[in-house]
Amino acid sequence: MPPVQCLETKLPAPVIAALVGAAMKWSARAAGVAIDPSVLRMQLGVGLSQLSAALALAAVAGLWWARTTLNPLQPAKATSLVTGGVYRVSRNPLYLSLLMLLVAYAIRLDAAPMWLGPLFFAAYVTRFQIAPEERALALKFGEDYQRYRARTRRWI
Repeated sequence: MPPVQCLETKLPAPVIAALVGAAMKWSARAAGVAIDPSVLRMQLGVGLSQLSAALALAAVAGLWWARTTLNPLQPAKATSLVTGGVYRVSRNPLYLSLLMLLVAYAIRLDAAPMWLGPLFFAAYVTRFQIAPEERALALKFGEDYQRYRARTRRWI
């Protein structure tokens, strides 16, 4: 495993998610796609957004409770490996919450090309944020991290 000097991306995942959301909005407007006014799509989109917010709050609370860093750009500063709470279900609940927001937006837009946004976000964040974080955590926490990684999925 190569040493981790710095993360391959300097942009935090929320910035990437906002840029992807903006690209989805621009693409939708350019294609003449508007938010679908149907009650079902509205309920699905809003419900998924609320679930996303709850997941993000639970993830931040787990990191805060463990008194470890919230900064994803400096995983080597982690003081403890958080494996409880929402981290039992996903190794990356904060990134999952952002993905859920983009999926909620794609549901509301109801146009097949809009699904490229969440797919791009997942691929980009996996390559440029999650993979470097995983290397840093493996170096920092060794076997404990390897056991956690073996029993907990990356996304869900």
